[in-house]
Amino acid sequence: MAGKGKGRPGRTTVPRIAVWLLPAFALSAVVAVLYVLYLDGRIRTEFEGKRWSLPARVFARPLDLRTGLALTPEQLVEELRFLHYRADGGGAGSYRRQGGQVMLHTRGFAFPDGDEPERQVLIRFEGAQIAEIRAQPWDTALPSLRLEPALIANLYPAHNEDRLLIRRDEVPQVLVDALIAVEDRRFSDHQGIDPHSILRAFVANLRAGRTVQGGSTLTQQLVKNYFLTSERTLLRKINEAVMAVLLEIHYDKDEILEAYLNEIWLGQDGARAIHGFGLAAQFYFQRRLDELAPHQLALLVALVRGAASYNPRVHPKRALERRNLVLDLLEQEGGLSADAATRARAQPLGVSAAAPSGITPFPAFVERVREELRRDYSAEALHTEGLFIFTTLDPTAQRAAENAVTGRLPQIERDRGISGPILQAAVIVARAEDGEILALLGDRNPRNIGFNRALRAERPVGSLAKPAVYLAALERPERYTLATLLDDGELTVKLDSGATWSPRNYDRQYHGRVPLVDALAHSYNISTARLGLDVGLPAVIRTLERLGVRRPLKRYPSLLLGAFELTPLEVMQMYQTIAAGGLHVPLRAIRGVVDAEGRVLGRTPVAAERTVQPESMFLLTAALQEVTRYGTAATLSRRLPDGLHAAGKTGTTDGLRDTWFAGFTGGHVAVVWVGRDDNEPTGLTGASGALPVWADIMSGLPGRSMEPPPPDGIEWHAIDPVTGLRGDGCVEFRRLPFLVGTAPAEYAPCVRAPGEGVPKQLFDRIRGWFHQ
Repeated sequence: MAGKGKGRPGRTTVPRIAVWLLPAFALSAVVAVLYVLYLDGRIRTEFEGKRWSLPARVFARPLDLRTGLALTPEQLVEELRFLHYRADGGGAGSYRRQGGQVMLHTRGFAFPDGDEPERQVLIRFEGAQIAEIRAQPWDTALPSLRLEPALIANLYPAHNEDRLLIRRDEVPQVLVDALIAVEDRRFSDHQGIDPHSILRAFVANLRAGRTVQGGSTLTQQLVKNYFLTSERTLLRKINEAVMAVLLEIHYDKDEILEAYLNEIWLGQDGARAIHGFGLAAQFYFQRRLDELAPHQLALLVALVRGAASYNPRVHPKRALERRNLVLDLLEQEGGLSADAATRARAQPLGVSAAAPSGITPFPAFVERVREELRRDYSAEALHTEGLFIFTTLDPTAQRAAENAVTGRLPQIERDRGISGPILQAAVIVARAEDGEILALLGDRNPRNIGFNRALRAERPVGSLAKPAVYLAALERPERYTLATLLDDGELTVKLDSGATWSPRNYDRQYHGRVPLVDALAHSYNISTARLGLDVGLPAVIRTLERLGVRRPLKRYPSLLLGAFELTPLEVMQMYQTIAAGGLHVPLRAIRGVVDAEGRVLGRTPVAAERTVQPESMFLLTAALQEVTRYGTAATLSRRLPDGLHAAGKTGTTDGLRDTWFAGFTGGHVAVVWVGRDDNEPTGLTGASGALPVWADIMSGLPGRSMEPPPPDGIEWHAIDPVTGLRGDGCVEFRRLPFLVGTAPAEYAPCVRAPGEGVPKQLFDRIRGWFHQ
């Protein structure tokens, strides 16, 4: 009985356990299947199309070379260095200069309006211009050639990952062979995980006494970097293995390899993470991936094992050993011949001395680019969709502006006994005909990221406003010409408030009756104020608006002398209209935007509007040329290169606090402000502060003189500067332009009347010579 009693529970225990275990197994299987389905869905959702958050790339303007272009060999070489061309003349991205000619192997580039192919060209110079461009074969003459634009900034995603996407067919085979030899020899055969590789890596590492090979496949590494965290847990390893298999099921090897090449982390630049071999080539060598030699490609593969541990700039010896190990394995697998491997191992690391910064070297200009982008694009598009932004920045103009400010301001401080550095500056250089901003500085230190004075500093403009007064007058030719005499005597104006306003000239003198052109050339305040009051404040304000001033202006008489504030950018817009002969073109820093697929999303049109008639603007420009010949900017004649003539206007505000010069040559218009942030006096005028900086900028640019062709309806006459009357026979006279029929009808006393003898003034001068 007892035995039977003990046996019954034993027979019933097994079925009870089975009853519990079978559902548990079934449930676990269902959960596992659901989890795998979840992972499968995640892979297909996140990996499909491989949409990384890509920074927007901001490029400078491309350099368009053509026969007849004003350019020296030195300036071309400087541009090539900015593009990181090598001076060895070997392969794409290289050049070799021989006297007056430059042999150039260009890089290809996909422009929005068509691809520019890689070429070998010979550029021959005569003097300061391009005489001939020839392509290989050398009997092929090219009328023009476009170099690729320089990358000047990146607009990063929030997580600061930076990468430069490359396609599988753009990757050198040596790199692929090295990567597979080191990281995953059976990549072509396995289905995501490879037990053979795990065992082989274990044995190799055991023999070496250190980690020389990894057991994870490239697919597993991609899964870890793309989908998972770096935590070392069993669940993460299981997820990695399952997702690697799923990835291999859905995508072919080339797709997986391309994703790996773009995803892998290969370095760190402060907060910026360097991902992918395309960007790593630039980060370590400042070259495109397809321009690298085997020893350089091997170094990039060496970084896969640990970019921090093998950083060639921090641990060069360790990096060299790892690189040579990569070359050894590559040779063993047949990816490199013995001789080629030997030569590669003998090469130095070859990385650039300093990592190219992810921070733009042109922060002031890029801030303007951001302003224009925000008008048309969302923040997400700018920081995640890999847009290509083509801007108007001219590296030659930017360098000229930077050199002028950094070189001239310390000299001014030394010469004037100013304890520096205390002076600040803002500079804008543009092309008048299309409003393209070529250079922009917001600080005396061009790299400072902070207050951008070119865009943000609202300062009194002083005499820079005077051309609007004179233009408003010259648009009334029945009353005013360049020869009209203005009263520069004492003036007191009663204001609406009951107070009085009495403008004074800078030299504290009165100059009597002076020709209108002289009043502007010498920047006389009293005659300018009297002229503006006669024309009327509303007319002057409307003229300022037509020139491009958009902010509201109060109708105070002091406005006529520039007692209102503008930013340098607003001043530039005003002088762009003047330099363009009355065509107002909105300033712009962007030419166009292209998405990652090469589709043009937008081009910034040149929207020119005629706001001033060309005849009136020609007269004003002639007067502004006189400013630089004998007026307040007369020192330009000895500061500019021979034959380069300019037009412009100095500006100085009360207490010598702000100094300005705005002017233009035949090719460029530039505005310079020099002052102090604390608004204390500088002791400088426009001629001694801003003008020298402006002259240095223009001296560093290829340009042509200010010689505008006169429009129809203009005639020239000799004028006596004393009386403002016809002076065709006077010893001292000035040739001035007039609208047809508006020149003075009367002759000056020095001119003989028809039928009379020698003019008295000329007779007296000749008699004086004989008496000497």
